[in-house]
This record gives sequence, structure tokens and C-alpha cells, in this order.
Amino acid sequence: MKAIRRFTVRTVLPESLAALDELAGNLRWSWHEPTRELFDYIDSELWEKTNDPVSLLGAVNPERIDALAADESFVRRAGQLRDDLRRYVSEPRWYQSVTDAPSSIAYFSPEFGIAAALPQYSGGLGILAGDHLKSASDLGVPLLGVGLFYRSGYFKQSISADGWQQEAYPVLDPDGLPLSVLRGADGAPVQVALALPTGTLFARIWQADVGRVKLLLLDTDIPENEEALRSVTDRLYGGGGEHRLLQELLLGIGGVRAIKAYVELTGTRFPKVFHTNEGHAGFLGLERISDLVAGHGLSFDEALQVVRAGTVFTTHTPVPAGIDRFESTLVDTYFSTDLLPGVDAPDVLALGAEDYPGGNPAVFNMAVMGLRLSQHANGVSKLHGSVSRGMFGGLWPGFDNADVPITSVTNGVHTPTWTDPILQRLAADKLGTYDTSRADWSSKSVTDAELWDVRRDMRQQLVEDARRRIRSSWKSQNPGSVVPTWVDEVLDPEVLTIGFARRVPTYKRLTLMLHDEDRLRAILTSKKRPVQLVIAGKSHPADDEGKRLIQKLVQFTQDPSVRGRIVFLPNYDIAMAQVLYPGTDVWLNNPLRPLEACGTSGMKAALNGALNLSILDGWWDEFYDGENGWAIPSSDAAGDADERDALEANALYDLIEHQVAPRFYDRDKDGVPKRWLKSIRHTLSTLSPALSADRMVKQYVENLYTPAGRAASVIAEDDYAAGRELAAWKRHVDGAWNGVHVLHVESGGLAAVPRIGDELHVRAQVQLGGLSVDDVSVEVVYGRSLEGDTLTGTMLVELVPLSEDGGDAHAADGSITFAGTVTLTSPGSFGYNVRVVPKNPYLSSPAELGLIAVAQ
Repeated sequence: MKAIRRFTVRTVLPESLAALDELAGNLRWSWHEPTRELFDYIDSELWEKTNDPVSLLGAVNPERIDALAADESFVRRAGQLRDDLRRYVSEPRWYQSVTDAPSSIAYFSPEFGIAAALPQYSGGLGILAGDHLKSASDLGVPLLGVGLFYRSGYFKQSISADGWQQEAYPVLDPDGLPLSVLRGADGAPVQVALALPTGTLFARIWQADVGRVKLLLLDTDIPENEEALRSVTDRLYGGGGEHRLLQELLLGIGGVRAIKAYVELTGTRFPKVFHTNEGHAGFLGLERISDLVAGHGLSFDEALQVVRAGTVFTTHTPVPAGIDRFESTLVDTYFSTDLLPGVDAPDVLALGAEDYPGGNPAVFNMAVMGLRLSQHANGVSKLHGSVSRGMFGGLWPGFDNADVPITSVTNGVHTPTWTDPILQRLAADKLGTYDTSRADWSSKSVTDAELWDVRRDMRQQLVEDARRRIRSSWKSQNPGSVVPTWVDEVLDPEVLTIGFARRVPTYKRLTLMLHDEDRLRAILTSKKRPVQLVIAGKSHPADDEGKRLIQKLVQFTQDPSVRGRIVFLPNYDIAMAQVLYPGTDVWLNNPLRPLEACGTSGMKAALNGALNLSILDGWWDEFYDGENGWAIPSSDAAGDADERDALEANALYDLIEHQVAPRFYDRDKDGVPKRWLKSIRHTLSTLSPALSADRMVKQYVENLYTPAGRAASVIAEDDYAAGRELAAWKRHVDGAWNGVHVLHVESGGLAAVPRIGDELHVRAQVQLGGLSVDDVSVEVVYGRSLEGDTLTGTMLVELVPLSEDGGDAHAADGSITFAGTVTLTSPGSFGYNVRVVPKNPYLSSPAELGLIAVAQ
């Protein structure tokens, strides 16, 4: 018989153990090893099973609680850790020394991967968001996270006997999670409401403490909603188009309303900067526009300028298929209501319109709206930034890829979360710090033998964990059957171990390794240099092609000749990952370049000393240096996909056989692989600091949050006078731009053979079409001139209108002459052109309006 309702009964702790409740209630325990060790001490078997203090305290034997309450040493230890937590959440940290930084930042994401105990994530986007919050907490960044609470999370994966992925959606009990309901002064739960065409959608607000950071999660499974609306937050990325739209309306609009309620109750500051982590939360900008229209009398366009100034948008996908797109008619239906007073449906539709070459006029594009609602945008690696500028370049017609206003901040990973405690203890004992990203791994204080022993211990952990998971999977597939003995011999803790784990869309090529099954079989079963593969990953429930890839791989692993050397572990999640990354010697990634936006799994492996074996895509494209791993050559010029897969698979096999395995198995007389350990030390020394989420969050603060905060402050002065002024100026410039032309360009001043140091004098005759010289910037764009006259490595010199003393700037036809000088600074081919772009102190980029006039 199944229960019709489940709930969690929490243990009432004695006063002497009250510190445990406080420690369990803050998710800092998920990355603070001393706190984790405290809970492990309570009941190590239960802790290993739950890895969740709330569940642990609810299940531990009452006699054990009594014994701990009487243990003065334990009580004192718990109290010290509680005091340390209180200091951590209140003391000044890095951010408090940053000048001119915004007082509060809102961070919106559809998913957050913080701990296995709070399964509100599906993959890299959610893990990245969780790591962002954790590092923001460690650095003292005043971040306020906003997301949705999904009653069934993403899904739990199991594998059928024939290798097919199966999904289960166990319902979560929020009362049994490290969450609390946001309540008003009267003690009643606070709710937000959205007026929909079919009625009102209500959502309550759950709170989670992530160190110093507060995370708000909206939940629609409440009695106030009719049955159909209670399921809006049922599953992450579940349901069809309208269901997804409802989730994103709730996340964006409801999320801002949740912040307003939270700020009013707590007296904290309303965020100055809003960070939209991918397009799912883009509607937040419309709620803020509505507030400005209603509360300050601004027009839609004026409010849009205000909102854009303080908004940061991060895109995470390099492929159009990864972007949420809705039918325009559906979006029109939802905004032709009282959902957002002062915001009309045509204005909303214009923000998400694909009104550029190649776009679909019948769809509403969430990423396009996100870019139009933000003045600051970025990709998540240098290569992805370039890909994004190309992918969205149609929004800024006429501008070169390099001028498209999308920068990049390469993702990072939270070091304390993803570094194995075994390696942390080695760093603490021998190098004086638990922070492995700051340890001196070149120091002789850690011998090669000690470092190798740690790497072996982490591999042993992985082998034991993999066997346990395979045993459990066998039992679920074969209930009542005896687990075969070969399961206990799967994998070998002394064999070179390669890891591969990620979501399973086709572009990540889960089965590239199977291209030549006989060759892979020979590599795995080599007598001299054997290799083993540990693989995990989930396919989206609706992606049958991804499921077929999993099935093909699983069926290969069932071959008795290789099943001891290659395994697929079901239900890839944080708990698995924290053992898998440290336990691998090599991390494999073989996407179709350049379709991997970043690929942070390899970063987490590198934090633990694993070497990467990857296509030069995402983060690896900018960090590979020849010593920290291997680059799989990309065959971009292959005739078709099959040929490309064949070439890249064979390159992968060659690298493993002739470079990776020989280096791993080349040992000294004590059995230590000195050359391999040199690469490990180099990886830990150079990649650990660079791949840290602390570095990432600092870059967001310095390069995006602080400029956005300044812009938001300036545009809000004098009752948003600058916003009103900017909107009027944009209308004027946009209306007059058809009359802007570069009529004529001439140059002189160079010798017959130009040399470095010579000066090129440029004059441009420009028709401004009713604009003033203050409205535009006339610029010489110069650089190397390559085949097809394309300029690369370009630089700019602004030309100035000729004054009356230097000649009449105005011609009879009303055109104006601008002049300036370019100094030649490098040898080789040289080319230049002249362009005119809008100019205003409130613009963050000359490309912002998508207007440009170029000399022909």
C-alpha cells in the first residue's frame, strides 16, 4: 500500500545540542569539511547513507542523541563550529574591500545544484549556479539567489536489463530538506501571485541558507491553487511548451515579487543588479519595467533603459536548439491580460522577436529577450564568447563579430566542494592549508610517493563506490536474484582509470569511444597497460536518441570480456560526482567542437590532480598547455559527420595507447610514476587557482556587476532622469539614422614606403542626417588586412570634426568633415576603414543600438 501523503518528523534535540540544528540548517555543511566530520561522528553509517544532516538527525537513535548530549567534548566541538559559522556569515570578506561595488545582487537561475540533499538540478547549469552561490558566500558577495522548488526535482535514473534509461520522479518533502518557509509578521506563509488568462497562480517561498547567501525557491504545490496550477513546479524541465512558459513566468515575474516580499520583511536592500543565468529567467526584466511604469510614471521605453542598465545576462548554450523558444501567439495570450500593468503584449513580443536574417518570426526567443533586456552579457568561456557573438550577431547587424557586445567569463568550480577530503588533508598536513588552490604543489614537503598514495586512495574509493552502485543496480533489475560474484571484481584500483560523465545530448558524443569496438576492447584488456572506463550520464526524458546512445554503451559494458574494465553508473548526481572526479586519473571529453560552452566536469577532475584528455573546446581550449593533459585533434574539415567521428575516435585511441597509458605505467623502482606526477603537480599548481569559482565570481564582480551597479545608480538619479533622456535620445537617433552616411574618405602623410612610426592622416566626409556631432563617433578602424580585405586585430582612432580654425567642417551639402591620425606601430599588411556609430555616455557599447554606417 502506498502513502497518500508523506512528511518528515524532526527530532527535538536537547538544549546542549542546539548547535546541531543551526549547523544542519545552513548548507555550508555541504562544503565545510569540519562540519561534515562532526555529523559523520554522530553516526558514520547513517551519514554515508544520507549525506544530509537533516535526515541524519531525524533517523539517529535517541540513545545516541542522549549519549552525545552528555559528551562534553562533542558538545564543545559542536558549539565551536556553530560559533565559526556565525563568524563566517557576519565577518567582512573580500567583497567588503571592493570599492564602488553594488550593495546587493539578485541571481536568477532555473536550477541550483548545491548538495545531493537538495536535488534541484539537472546538470552543468545547475551545478554552476550552486558553485556561484557558494563562492559568492565565501567572498562575501551580497547575493540573493532566486529559483523554483521542484517537487520531483529532475528525475532518478535507472537502467533496464536491455540498457534503456528509465525515469522515476519521487516526490520530495520540503519539510525534510534544509529549507524553511518565508513567513510574514503574522506567521502566515508569504505568497506571490500571478494573474493568468485562466485564473491566479499562487506560489509560496522556501528559503535556503547557502552560507551567507539566501536562496529563495518558489513552490506552486499549495492548496490555494487549483489542481492544474499546483503542478507548475512539479518537475525541472518537464512538460510541454505552455508548462515551461508558466515555469519561466513564475521564475522571472514571481521571482522579483518574492524578492520584494523578502526585502520588505527583512529590511535588507533591494538588489541594484540582476543577473539572469540563461534565458529561462528573462521575464524578470518585465516585472521590473512594470514597477517603474506604475511607481514612477516612466514609459515602457524609459523603464527599459533603466532595467537594462543594471541587468547582466549569461548565455550558456552554443547551439540554437539549446534556447527556449515559444510560439509568439502563446506569449501574446499571457501578456494580453493584467499580468503586468503598464506592459503591453506588442512591447513584450518585440523583445523576443527573431527579426533578423534567419530568424523565425513566429517564435518568441528567450535568449534574444534576455540580451535585449540587459546591457551586460557574457558567454562562459573565451571560445564560447566568440561563438555567442557569432550566434547572436544578427541583433547587431553590420558589426563585426568582435564588436558584438557579448564578453566572456570562463566558468569555475567551487574548490572546497569538489576537492576530495583526502587531498585537502594532505595539503593541510604538508603544505599548511586546506585550500588546495592556494597550496604550493611544487614543494618538496609533499613527496611523490605521498602524492601518489593519495591518488591511489581516491581511485580505490571510486572502485568501491562503483561496485556498490553496480550491485544495487543489479538488484533492482533482478529482484530476488543473487548478485553474481563478478560484480565484486569490477574495476581494479591499480589500473589507469578514465572518467566520462555528463548530460547525454548527441553533440557530447557519449559513444565516440565505441567507434571501433575491437580496438577499444584491446585497449581495455591490454596485458601490459590496461585501461578502465567509468561512465555516467542522464539523457533528457524526451530525448530518445540520447537514450539510444546510453543503451548502446550499456550493452557494450555487458560483454563478459570487458565488463570488468568499463562500467556505466546509473543516476549521475552530486554524490556520485564527488567520488568519480577524484577517483579518475584522466578525464575524457569529446564533444563536437565548438558545441561545448564550457564543460566544467573536467575542471572538477583537475582540482583533484586528474589530467584531461579532451577536444579543444570550452574551457580546455584556453587552458590546455601540453603538460596538464592531452588535446584530441579536431577534424573540423572532415567531409561529413561519420568521417569526422572516425578521425577523432582514432586520434583518441592513439593518444591513449601511445601517450596516456605509457606515461601512467612508466614507474621507478618504488613503483612511482615520476613523469605522471610531474603533470599532476603542474595541474594542481596552475589549474586549481585558475579554475576556481572564486576567480569566476571575482571576474563577475569586477567586469560585470560593478559596471552594472554604476550604470544603475547613474540612470536612477533625479527620479530616473537619465533613463528618460536616454530613451528620447535613442528614438531620435534611430529615426534619423537612415540619413547617416560616410560620403568620402581620403588619407595622406605616408612616404612611398610606409615604415613603423609613420603617421597616416585620415579625413572623412560624413552626412549626419539631422544628428549632431555629439550624437556620433566617427572612427578609423585599422588592423591587418588579410585575404578578402578582412581586417583582423583591429584598433580604433576617433576622428574629430574640423574646427573653424582648421578649416570649415561643414560643406555646402550639410556634410561634416572629421579628421585624425593613425600611427603605424607594427609591420606587415595594413588596412583601414571609417565607420560612424551612435555615441552617448549612457551606452555600454557603441553597438548597443545595432546602428552603424561604414565607408563603401
